[in-house]
Amino acid sequence: MDALAKNFDSTPSRRHDAVAGEGPPSDTPPLARGPFYFGLFLVFASLILGITTYLILTGETRLTPTDLLVKGLLSANVILVLALVAAIGWQIIAVVRARARGTAGARLHVRLVAMFGLIAVVPAILVAIFASVTLDRGLDAWFSARTRAIIDGAQKVAESYLREHGQVIRSDIIAMGTDINRAIGLYRTDRDAFLKLLTQQARIRSLSAAFVIRDDGEVGAQAIANSAIRYSAPPAAAFDQANDGRVIIFAPGPDYMVRALIKLKDFERGMLYVYRQVDQTVVDHLLRTRERRAEYDALALSRTGVQATFAFLYVGMALIFLLAAVWFGLWVANWLVAPIGRLINAARRVSEGDLSVTVDINQSEGDVASLARTFNTMIAELNSQRKALLTANTTLEERRRFMEAVLSGVTAGVVGLDRRGRVELINSSALELLGLSHDSVIGKPLGEVVPEFSTLIETARSRPGRPADKQVSLVIGGSERTVHARITSEPAKGAPETEEVATSETTKTPEKIEKPGDFVVTFDDITELQTAQRSSAWADIARRIAHEIKNPLTPIQLSAERLKRKYGKHIQTDREVFEQCINTIVRQVGDIGRMVDEFSSFARMPKAKFEAGNLSQVVRDAVILQKMSLQNIDFEVQLPDEPVEFAFDRRLVSQALTNLIKNASEAIEAVEMGQGERGRIVVAVKRLGPDRVAISVTDNGCGLPKKDRNRLTEPYMTTRENGTGLGLAIVRRIIEEHGGTITLKDAAAAGEGARGAVLRLEFPLREPIASDNPPARPQATRAKAPPSTHTTGLRGDPQKPESESQVSRK
Repeated sequence: MDALAKNFDSTPSRRHDAVAGEGPPSDTPPLARGPFYFGLFLVFASLILGITTYLILTGETRLTPTDLLVKGLLSANVILVLALVAAIGWQIIAVVRARARGTAGARLHVRLVAMFGLIAVVPAILVAIFASVTLDRGLDAWFSARTRAIIDGAQKVAESYLREHGQVIRSDIIAMGTDINRAIGLYRTDRDAFLKLLTQQARIRSLSAAFVIRDDGEVGAQAIANSAIRYSAPPAAAFDQANDGRVIIFAPGPDYMVRALIKLKDFERGMLYVYRQVDQTVVDHLLRTRERRAEYDALALSRTGVQATFAFLYVGMALIFLLAAVWFGLWVANWLVAPIGRLINAARRVSEGDLSVTVDINQSEGDVASLARTFNTMIAELNSQRKALLTANTTLEERRRFMEAVLSGVTAGVVGLDRRGRVELINSSALELLGLSHDSVIGKPLGEVVPEFSTLIETARSRPGRPADKQVSLVIGGSERTVHARITSEPAKGAPETEEVATSETTKTPEKIEKPGDFVVTFDDITELQTAQRSSAWADIARRIAHEIKNPLTPIQLSAERLKRKYGKHIQTDREVFEQCINTIVRQVGDIGRMVDEFSSFARMPKAKFEAGNLSQVVRDAVILQKMSLQNIDFEVQLPDEPVEFAFDRRLVSQALTNLIKNASEAIEAVEMGQGERGRIVVAVKRLGPDRVAISVTDNGCGLPKKDRNRLTEPYMTTRENGTGLGLAIVRRIIEEHGGTITLKDAAAAGEGARGAVLRLEFPLREPIASDNPPARPQATRAKAPPSTHTTGLRGDPQKPESESQVSRK
């Protein structure tokens, strides 16, 4: 804008044959820099204030158009418009005087002012006429009697629909209340039969739900057609009205249900409360019709004001634009001189990216020719530099793509940090391990995104150039994972900084301090690796224990039994104590033997023998056996209609399922049930698609521990006081022999109440083959487990292996 204003201080000579070195022409321009800036300010201020006034008056802003605000805006607009008129008038007088003197450019100024004024006035007049007619006709169409009749009719139809539903449900609830009153005896003696009657009554009358409630809102019986329907108590005032013998009808709410309430005379403080689904489209249409009707009435009252406001705003804006056009017309003449015009065109093409443009040089144009020559030199240099930048950018882009390709193929997580610890680069493996998205990490400090890395980052920052590594525990999606992280840093670029280090009480010596530069963090998930290592170690320990302990057990037991047979008849004193001691030895030897067998079962898990079978039948048989011994627990079996047949080891799957049911029963026994509450175990088989099937065991027991939950399937990991911690490890090995997975969830998350657990076994539907070799076990991978699908175990020690399933629990 400064360069444009400078052009107003000198006008090119009308002699185009002037040579370089000649002074400027003697003619002076009619316009100067001061009025240019003043007029520019008035134009933009008028435009901005006019648009702001329009937005405020039309309600497009948050400002409320109060009387004081409107008067202030109008006053400010009038002042600016008058100032702009004065500035333009003064400029026009100057142009007329300059033309009278024959000043170069004055004639062009007059022509441009006339042209800009004509261009601005004629369209404004035409648009004003067209807009007024269009607005008037449009408002006539909006507020016609026909339009109002349509709006009223639509509202009446929707309200009639709801009234009809209210009348129907009123008749239904009165008839149903009569039938329910007759069944008062059934309600008192046989509640199940009463519920069937209530359900039948609701179904006959097409009711979505029916409730027998007290006048305090407590539900005595209910019949619900859809589990998604939730009971909501009527307001207290409705109970009072119903006690007076009235039928209370409630308008549909957000759930699109029409409700009705009536008193049951034969029931003490009893009420019948029913729901019926209404058409969602009609209800929504009624609400929208009411809103549109209110808007329509408000708009009809303000029609005259709308027309007046539109006329005022249009006149004001048209006047502002007209004055702005006239003012700009006064100044455009200075842009239309030939040399400057060529430079402007060339500069515009350069701004659009065309660096091949050149400006024709005319030596007769003096300094302007020198300016054009300099301009061409600048464009040539810019073109050369752009080519160099494009080449360098292409090289950098290729390197970046190469690094991204390398990092995307690395299984470990890789994160690049700047010297402040902010994330600059992260590969997909790191995002997967941390359970984060790319946008939520880039540009943020890694210590804030993953606080567990903060200590390791500070360690690497304190010793630049030397790596720091550490095993870090992360909680991702509710699952604790262990990663091995390593951070390396490079010294900061440039000369090392110096700090004064005290060498004595009176002298200080400057010492070079090396500051850290960027960091590279690499980490990998070693959770499964650690679990596999611990399992292998415990298996070896189990074999050693079984070998060292089992050998002397049989001689001990035989010796105790021989003592009892040989000396039992000869002992006359304390014979009862003698027999108790012998029996204790035999019993404890048996317990130790069973524990050793359990160690052996874990250490030498038999290879699975895959044979075609029906999984549903195996589940049914296992539940029947446990149900006979657990009479105080309710069992529910959910099986698909079709048999689930595939190749699996019936004995091992039955053993695993027995262990899980036993574990669930022990969890239930650990909970003190309330009055009338019983333990409940649900065993369900469900197909997960054409190639997978799942068994889930759900209980309402004590639930799962939050701490070390993912380690409960490891050997000797138990939360029970007398548990060995091997049962669930055996379950895990069985499911891995079948190529499946074991997942854990809280029962509350699965919709089973406030406590309990859900253990889920997933099997691939394996086709029977000639070989008995099991499928490959899942390898320990670095991939993190999702929040609800990580491989884990249950609360404690489940059922003993099948070889000991007949041993009674002490």
